[in-house]
Amino acid sequence: MRTATKAALGTAAAGIAGLAYAYWEAQAYTLRRVSVAVLPADQPSLRILHLSDLHLVPGQTKKREWVRSLRDLRPDAVIVTGDFMSHLDAVPHVLDALDPLFEVPGAFVLGSNDYYAPRPLNPARYLAGPSQLEPRREMLPWGDLVDGLTTNGWLDLGNARATMKVDGREVDVRGVDDPHISRDRYDEVAGPFDSAADLTLGVTHAPYLRVLDAMTADGADLVLAGHTHGGQLCVPGVGALVTNCDIPRSQAKGLSQYGGAALHVSAGLGTSPYAPFRFACRPEATLLTLTDRT
Repeated sequence: MRTATKAALGTAAAGIAGLAYAYWEAQAYTLRRVSVAVLPADQPSLRILHLSDLHLVPGQTKKREWVRSLRDLRPDAVIVTGDFMSHLDAVPHVLDALDPLFEVPGAFVLGSNDYYAPRPLNPARYLAGPSQLEPRREMLPWGDLVDGLTTNGWLDLGNARATMKVDGREVDVRGVDDPHISRDRYDEVAGPFDSAADLTLGVTHAPYLRVLDAMTADGADLVLAGHTHGGQLCVPGVGALVTNCDIPRSQAKGLSQYGGAALHVSAGLGTSPYAPFRFACRPEATLLTLTDRT
């Protein structure tokens, strides 16, 4: 009996320690540095800061200040792949966090959590497949978020395409609204990328295969995405157990190849306010250094 009691207490202690660590890790913000050879021959490098899944709520001072400090990296451009917020009153906090970065060219798409307030969800449901939209969820002030970002000069790429000037070079960029909630309308931006551009860039919140297939078929050099949280709770040596979309688990975070394009999926900086934990998957921002192909 004593042996069983000791075993039960040991298991409980290990569980509490693991939960405490996962709570700590969710605030262990990490900068990743990745090099990607996608530019034409003999071009100097470009530095793109890729942010995703901030899931900001009021009071997250540490996260806001960490994001603000990224301006010291002096990126040439900033791309944000959605899920800026997770609270009705979060828009001012998002704009405050990003304010120093508005000095450089930027572009963004939205994610489902920019449209709909989070709600408690059994994490085990993710093992059964991608989460489904609950139509009864409260709407967030996503229009105010878009207005704040575009007023500060960033491009809204929700089912849109544009030309960005970055460090004197031309970037042909297009994006879609969030495929996870079926707001993507790639047909509205489809067609070959500009072959004369210095960089062709696709942007999406959730890296669903239908979007990746379309962007790479049209000639994207690089596609940026988020949404997966890198699995959020990972098994060391195994990696992500779920992606919350149809991308392979092996591509749930980081740099990989998809068709003829480089694909970078950010593990993101935040969590749902109802599950503020990460394990073996630190919250991240990534400084992508784009180099020539030679």
